Amino acid sequence: MFGVTFGTVVKRIFSVPRLVKMSDLQRILSNNKAAEELLESLKQELKVIKNEQIQRKIAMLQTENETLRRQVDSCLKQLVSLEVAHGKVQIPVPTPDEVRAGSGPATVKMEPVAQPPAAKESPKEQPPAKAQQQQSDSKPPKEKKPKKEKPAGEEPPIDVGRLDMRVGRIVEVSRHPDADSLYVEKIDCGEPNGPRTVISGLVKYVPIEEMQNRMVVALCNLKPAKMRGILSEAMVMCASTPDRVEILAPPADAVPGDLVHVEGYPRVPDSVMNPKKKIFETVAPDLKTNGELVACYKEGSFVVPGKGPVKAQTLKNVQVK
Repeated sequence: MFGVTFGTVVKRIFSVPRLVKMSDLQRILSNNKAAEELLESLKQELKVIKNEQIQRKIAMLQTENETLRRQVDSCLKQLVSLEVAHGKVQIPVPTPDEVRAGSGPATVKMEPVAQPPAAKESPKEQPPAKAQQQQSDSKPPKEKKPKKEKPAGEEPPIDVGRLDMRVGRIVEVSRHPDADSLYVEKIDCGEPNGPRTVISGLVKYVPIEEMQNRMVVALCNLKPAKMRGILSEAMVMCASTPDRVEILAPPADAVPGDLVHVEGYPRVPDSVMNPKKKIFETVAPDLKTNGELVACYKEGSFVVPGKGPVKAQTLKNVQVK
C-alpha cells in the first residue's frame, strides 16, 4: 500500500509545473506565428487594393485626357477653318514625333499672299544677288483684321423702345450726406441682385415721408454715374415744370420688376445705353404727359401690359424726364 517512495512523490510534484510552462510557451509561439501570417496576409491584400485603386485612377485620367484631346482637336479645327475663311496663311506645325525624328511635315502648303501693286517689282530691275537677299530677309506682311461692321438694320432705331423702364419700389431713402438737394434711394426693381442705388434731386419737391415705399418708374439702362461720390444706377422718371416735379405713378396693380412698354414702339432696350450715341438725349424731347395725365412718347402711352397706364398726379402736357 505504501510502495511509492518519497523520492518518486517529490519528482512528480516538481515535474508538473514544467509541463504546464512548456505548453503555454508553445501556445504563445503558435499564436505569434498565426498573428504574423495574418499580418502578412493583410499586407498583401492592402497592396492589391492599392494597386487596383492606382489602376482605376490611371484609367480615369487616361479617359479624361482623351476627352480633352478630342476637344482640343475640335477647337483647333474650328480655329483653322475660321482663319482660312479670313484669309490667314496656314503653316503646318511638326508633331512631337517629327521633331524627335528631326523632320518636319511631309509638305508645307502656303496660300499666296496678295501684294499691293506698288510693292511688286520686276525681277529684271534688280541685280540677282540683291533680289535674292531681299527675298531671304523679307517677312510676310501682317494682315490687318477687317473691322467688324454690324449688318445694315441690325441696330434698332433710336426711339423710346431703347429705354429699359421698369416698375420699382423705394424701400429705403435718406438725404445725401454731401448734397442738400439730393435723396439717396434704394429701389427694388425685382432683380435678383437686390435694390439699386439711385440719386434723385427731389428734396425741394417731394417730402421724404412721401418717398418711403413709393412705387415709381425707374430708367434702368443709363450708364451708372457718381453723384457727389455715390454711384447712381438708375433714374426716377418724373413729370416736371420749372417750378413743380411729380413722380410718375405706375398702375395700382403693378409690382416691382414689371416692364413698362410704350404703345406702338417695340421694347428692345440696350443693356447699357452708350453715352456717345445720345439715345436718351434724342428721345427726351418727345417724352411728355398728355391731357389725361398719361406719360407718353409722341403719341404712344406708357403702359404696364394688362395693368394700365403710367400717370402723373396733376401735371398735364408737361415734360417727362
